[in-house]
Amino acid sequence: MKTIRHFIIAAVIVLLILAGGTLGYMYLEGWPFLDALYMTVITVSTVGFKEVRPVDQSGRIFTMALVVFGMGFTLYVAGAIVQFMLEGHIRTILGRRRLDRKIKHLRNHYIVCGYGRIGRVLARSLIGNGLKVVVVDSQESRVPEMEADGVYYHIGDAVEETHLQTVGIEKAAGLVAVLGSDVDNVFLVLTARQLNPSLVITARAGGTDAKKKLLAAGANNVELPYEMGAMNMAQKILRPTVTSFLELAFADSRKEIQMEEIVIPAASPLVDVTLKDSGIRQQFNLIIIAIKKPDGEMIFNPSFETPLREGDMLIAVGEVENLARFASHLGV
Repeated sequence: MKTIRHFIIAAVIVLLILAGGTLGYMYLEGWPFLDALYMTVITVSTVGFKEVRPVDQSGRIFTMALVVFGMGFTLYVAGAIVQFMLEGHIRTILGRRRLDRKIKHLRNHYIVCGYGRIGRVLARSLIGNGLKVVVVDSQESRVPEMEADGVYYHIGDAVEETHLQTVGIEKAAGLVAVLGSDVDNVFLVLTARQLNPSLVITARAGGTDAKKKLLAAGANNVELPYEMGAMNMAQKILRPTVTSFLELAFADSRKEIQMEEIVIPAASPLVDVTLKDSGIRQQFNLIIIAIKKPDGEMIFNPSFETPLREGDMLIAVGEVENLARFASHLGV
C-alpha cells in the first residue's frame, strides 16, 4: 500500500509540473499551449533540445527553475516507478526463501502430493488437527489457493526425487499421494518408498486394479474415494443415526465429541492394568470402543477385564478436552 501511495503521488507531481511549466511559458512568453507544453517536456526531461522560441530574461529564469525542480521530481518519479514494478517481485522472492527455510526445518511432517479437491481437503484437515503439512503441486495456478489456506508448499512434479527431497521426505512421518492419475501415484509411491523406507504412505486409487498396484509399489493404505463416497451414501440411507455419529466424530476436530487413537507408551502407569482399574471411564469420561494390539489384532468392545499392554492403541471416544487430558496423563 505504501508503494502504491508513492506511485500515485509521483503521478500527481508529474501532472502538476507539466501544468505549471505550460502555464508559466504561456503567461511569461505568450506562447501557444502546444509550444509551451513541448518546451516544458523537453526541459523537465533534460533531453537537450534547443528552445522552441527565443526567451527573454524572465523566461530563462523560469526555465532554470523548471530544470532544477523538474530534474529532482523526475528522479523521484523514476524511483517510485521502479520500486512499484520491482517490489512485488522482490517480496515474492523473499517470501519464497522464508518459506523454503521453514520447510527445511520440518521434522515428522506430512507431505501431501497434489492440491486438487481431495488434496486440499486433506491438507486443511491435517493442519486443523495440529499436524505439520507441506504440499507439493506442479501447477502454479494453485499458489493463490495454497497461500490463502496458509499451507507450506513447493511447486514441482512430485514424481521427481529432487522435489521430494526439497520438502524433506527423509525426515517426514508420512506422505499422501493424491495426484491426478493412477500412473503418477504409482510412480510417486515407488519413488517415496525408495527415499524413505519407513514412511507411512497413503494413496488414492481410481479403481481396484490401481489399488493392487499401489499396494505392491509400497503404499501402506490405499483408498478409493468414489467407492467410499458411494458406501457413505448407502450408510446414510441404511443407518442414518450411526452415520451422523461418525460424522460428528470425524468431520470436524472442533466438535465437542471426537474419536481418537492413543498409544500406551512403555512408561505409562496403565501398563499391565485392566481396563476396569485404569480409571479411563471414571477420571476422563471416555469410552474405549476398541484396542489394537502391536501385532495388528483388533479387539472390539473390549471386556472390562482386558489388560492394557505397552504399545496397545486405544480407540477412545469422548470430549476433546478429556481426550487431551488422557493423552497428557499417558505422556503422549
